Amino acid sequence: MKPAVRAEQITFRRGKAVLVDQVSLSASPGEILGIVGPNGAGKSTLLRILAGDLIPSSGLARIQDADPSRTTPQELARLRAYLAPRGVSENPFAVRDTVAMGRHPHRRAMIDTDGQDGIVEAVMERTDILHLSRRAVSSLSTGEQQRVGLARVIVQQTPVLLLDEPTSALDIGHQEKVMQVLRSLAREGTTIIEILHDVNLAAAHTDRIMLLGASKEIATGPPSHVLTSERLSSVYGQPMEVIDHPHRDCPLVLTVDPSDRAR
Repeated sequence: MKPAVRAEQITFRRGKAVLVDQVSLSASPGEILGIVGPNGAGKSTLLRILAGDLIPSSGLARIQDADPSRTTPQELARLRAYLAPRGVSENPFAVRDTVAMGRHPHRRAMIDTDGQDGIVEAVMERTDILHLSRRAVSSLSTGEQQRVGLARVIVQQTPVLLLDEPTSALDIGHQEKVMQVLRSLAREGTTIIEILHDVNLAAAHTDRIMLLGASKEIATGPPSHVLTSERLSSVYGQPMEVIDHPHRDCPLVLTVDPSDRAR
């Protein structure tokens, strides 16, 4: 199957600092690729390159065969939707109006107001924010704002979703609900690349994982292949143990007190 997203030998420099160092990836239609790694590993920079927000120093990125850095904003908004961290936190508009902004790339079809309203309402219900419709986004909790931001990118109805920490501010229940929504979108054919700090959430809800460390790709593959005790302990600088999840077909990552290992 032809990849919906691919990157080849992407390097990004800022001054003398190398933030992304020769990283390659691909993601197919209907696939969820999780990107994990410690702070400063280059995750957000890589995602911004894929989104077209940054131009790589070398290498190439493609979304649906288009170069995101050379595609018009209008066309790019039809190819991919990008969720940045804290993307709607200072938004003074009502929740419904904010979500509806995601329909802007389809404005030629917006003469069908009933159809557009139906799409917006369905996505808001899917992301559990319909009851917040009239609230100002700036008045919401951080987790509620995050769900509004997610709804705004889902309502774009693009073939590719690029999500930077879509669950970081959510409670456990909403984390699971959001991941289930993303899985349902993947089953409909959407390609999803998401940065996740919760390694266990990535293990349970992605098809493949890319582990980054020190701006480089450490490993990419199924969660059971990538998430090993030795690899994670080395990359994160924290002793970890990986066991089989007792209820799910995925690894379970546990942190270990270094003093326990010394005994």
